[in-house]
Amino acid sequence: MSEHHHEHTHHHPHEGGSAAAAPGPLADASVRTARPSDAPAVGLVQATVYQAELTGVLAPELLEELTGPRFAAVWRRSLERPPSTRHRLLVACAGPQVVGYVALGPAEEEPGVDAERTGMVYDGAVHPDARGAGHGSRLLNAAVDTLRAGNDQLEAVTTWVRADAETSLAFLQAAGFAPDGAWRDRVVGEDGRTTREVRLVAEV
Repeated sequence: MSEHHHEHTHHHPHEGGSAAAAPGPLADASVRTARPSDAPAVGLVQATVYQAELTGVLAPELLEELTGPRFAAVWRRSLERPPSTRHRLLVACAGPQVVGYVALGPAEEEPGVDAERTGMVYDGAVHPDARGAGHGSRLLNAAVDTLRAGNDQLEAVTTWVRADAETSLAFLQAAGFAPDGAWRDRVVGEDGRTTREVRLVAEV
């Protein structure tokens, strides 16, 4: 699949033919399709974010299992053998460094959703040290572009988020997502503790 639809994520202004890039962290910001060799970096971002956001949510024995190498092994397998051609992983980069990711694909198992016309963001995160530079917005925009490119019937994109994840909720709602009324309680501990998740949908 062509990736020309991600070109708007690059910031390389050229004045008077000069090849000098604009100063600042956005000079080399980009989004691209992940490769198997990106798995360790994606796993590190995921582990860092999950450890920070799920402390106090997950039981300690589960929190200890959220490691970069463990996540990396899963990403490497899925990148080498994707479930389908519509399952994709995109990464956000600051220069050569992977600082964020978004996993996307069809909404095949979502109750009450028109799977033929709905895409899904399964997971996504930006490393805490790289926030505030627009990586999250670039990833989300690229995810919608990629879903649209793979499905000419696409009408909506959906995702799940923890009901108490205020920052993520605010980010998604500012991007046009809204709760559709669906919720679920995910078991997050051997003691039976749960955390509430809500489903958000955006028309595209």
